[in-house]
Amino acid sequence: MPLRSPWISLVALVLMVLAVGAGAATRRRWPEYHANRETIELLQTTVMLLATFAAIVLGLLINSAKSDFDGLDNDIRSFASSLVQLDYGLEELGPTGVPIRQDLARYTAAAITADWRSQAPPSGNYFPHLQASHTPGVGVNTPVLGQLLEHVSVELDSLAPTSPVLTRHQISAQRLMSNTIAQRWKIVSASMGTLSTPFFAMLLFWMLVIYLCFGVSAPLNHINAMALFLSALALTSALFVIIDLNTPFSGAFTVDSAPMRSALDEMLHQPDGTPPAMTP
Repeated sequence: MPLRSPWISLVALVLMVLAVGAGAATRRRWPEYHANRETIELLQTTVMLLATFAAIVLGLLINSAKSDFDGLDNDIRSFASSLVQLDYGLEELGPTGVPIRQDLARYTAAAITADWRSQAPPSGNYFPHLQASHTPGVGVNTPVLGQLLEHVSVELDSLAPTSPVLTRHQISAQRLMSNTIAQRWKIVSASMGTLSTPFFAMLLFWMLVIYLCFGVSAPLNHINAMALFLSALALTSALFVIIDLNTPFSGAFTVDSAPMRSALDEMLHQPDGTPPAMTP
């Protein structure tokens, strides 16, 4: 099950602070002969080993999340370009392609509204405003948006060209349509995230062990407490970045909606490109 809530990083910070407190409490209850140099050196070696391993895993996760985020951003730009090319291809069909182009504009506006809920929707009432889903891009709106785009494909396939030229234009538009649908499913798949809950829980367990050992191995004075809190805050901020990058349509790090909005503007500014208002 993929993680979706960046607030989990705050829970991780609280758990790490509690781990330090538990380690300090354990240190105070130890018999004096347990707090010898050999024991402290063993704890320090254990912490060094776990910290090195956790740092490597954390760096790989950040790199993977950023790579997936950038890949999705590029996919959306390519998808927006494909929508514009498809609109141009439908324009070649003449008056018979006008209703299909308008339905394509409706789909584009509905997709922008459904995926980027925290941003202002496109102006106008010519497209359906879908209900808010818990997970943008892969929630309850995904089948509905898929049906809207599939409806455009069905309309295109149902045309009966009256000349060889229109037949060639229809075939060309069908190829663009197939490419557009394939790119959409690539975006839907990429927006689901790749960070699994069990893997994240295991990484958090390593961090808790590290901070438990910190609390045991060093006296908890003001300087040490401040240093441990700042280091825990830095690590949990890295966890926040990883989780937030796996929710690309919401949160602090959001893929840019400008390519899709530019594609919609291009469609609407073409002759007969603006769809009529939808009836309630």
